[in-house]
Amino acid sequence: MLARIFQPARTATQSGKARTKKWVLEFEPERAGQIEPLMGWTASSDMRQQVSLEFDTLDEAIAYAQKNAIPFHVFEPHKPAAKAKSYSDNFRFDRKVPWTH
Repeated sequence: MLARIFQPARTATQSGKARTKKWVLEFEPERAGQIEPLMGWTASSDMRQQVSLEFDTLDEAIAYAQKNAIPFHVFEPHKPAAKAKSYSDNFRFDRKVPWTH
């Protein structure tokens, strides 16, 4: 029963950063899912896949895992570098590609 602790990334269709500040503890699947022959859905008998715990800090998530003797892996989030942008840069004369209509 291995768990992973991570901060969820925002989806590609979101512009905000809601629900990306908390740390999540989820269990790794123990076995592969099976395809249901009737509907084609993926089924699993592993109930731990449905458990998702949220914590305010990484330390709280690690303390919970250690207290309950759950082996875990921590995945650090990728922080994108902030790029300085200026509206006036669109109209600079020394642009690589000239701006035209």
